[in-house]
Amino acid sequence: MNKPKLWTKSFISISLSNFFLFLTFYVLLVTLPIYAIQEYHSNASEAGLMTTVFLISAIISRPLAGQWLEKAGHKKVLLTALIIFSGASLLYFFPKTIIGFLAIRLLHGVGFGMATTAAGAIVADLIPISRRGEGMGYFIMSTNMAMVLGPFIGLTAIQQWGPETLFIISVIVAIGALLTGLSVKVKEAEHASHPVVHSAFSFRNFFEASAIPIAIVGCFLAIVYAALLSFVSVFATEIHLGDVSSLFFVVYAIVLLISRPFTGKWLDLYGPNVIVFPSIVLFAIGMFLLSQSGSAVSFLLSAGMIGLGWGTLFPTFQTIAIQEAAPRKRGLATATFLSIYDIGIALGSFVVGLAAAKMNYSSLYFLCSFYVLIGIVLYYFLHTRKQASRKEHNKTELNNVNS
Repeated sequence: MNKPKLWTKSFISISLSNFFLFLTFYVLLVTLPIYAIQEYHSNASEAGLMTTVFLISAIISRPLAGQWLEKAGHKKVLLTALIIFSGASLLYFFPKTIIGFLAIRLLHGVGFGMATTAAGAIVADLIPISRRGEGMGYFIMSTNMAMVLGPFIGLTAIQQWGPETLFIISVIVAIGALLTGLSVKVKEAEHASHPVVHSAFSFRNFFEASAIPIAIVGCFLAIVYAALLSFVSVFATEIHLGDVSSLFFVVYAIVLLISRPFTGKWLDLYGPNVIVFPSIVLFAIGMFLLSQSGSAVSFLLSAGMIGLGWGTLFPTFQTIAIQEAAPRKRGLATATFLSIYDIGIALGSFVVGLAAAKMNYSSLYFLCSFYVLIGIVLYYFLHTRKQASRKEHNKTELNNVNS
């Protein structure tokens, strides 16, 4: 029996658009705090607002975008968002004050939040149901590749050629996201046949309830992932491994590339529990190895374990969020999941920063390894037990009907 086709032109195009979108994000993520300190003589907290303001606007815009997806259609929302995102990238050349720059970051975050929500909803419709775990895994791979290349490109640009070249690169990459997004073909008929009328403000208008439990699990574990994004290079320098710190996410990505064809297919064949429980354990082991690292081998081995663990968990959680929702609610489910997940990233960067002031990074990552294991309990109560109860209820209902 032939498998339904996954690698269509539209699937490749939306994956490329997502890659360019996140590449712009990561190019600027690691460089704008440096730029704020050098150009505007900002202190560390003001420089940190470059990321905080961006993420807050993305978090706020996602539920609004999720609602708009139901009304206007996925392609229209995606292109509008990418135009805002590309336009905001052009504005970085002009502000003369830190306030002006933060206003642009606010606008840029709106475009990013809307675009990532629309892209997630579009890809959920493009992927055949029988290959959703596999397809979402490959789609999320585009984000992981951007995470590896973005910091390298951004730091090289600002250190070697200056901020103007950095902003030119971000504009080119953002336009790449728009151009590849234009070639995506979306079937809007399914959504058009289900008109949505919202008479008043309601929580359900902006959040998909079915996605919230798994999003909370993702948010909980994202706090530890934020600790990696923010401080792993600082930790590497602290343990005299600064020369290999840039390889951490390279190894992370390589392991993802190798494992992705298997983990995605296993998710489709055997369900999420077979993937999630081992992946949480691998994530915890990776954090423990990182905390004990004293050599390049152990440091990079931890990167591989974390890549196999967390790198598998994120697309699995997003797939669960989409599968739990009705077809016309997939956009809202994507928005709900990503908004709550981003709260974990933003909260993690702040909380872990406070914790790092009280202890060394080795101790911090050691505690994180045990924190990650709590995720097993959280996942069980918020998803596994709930699913088991639902199946039992459906079985009882079916037996009652048959009798």
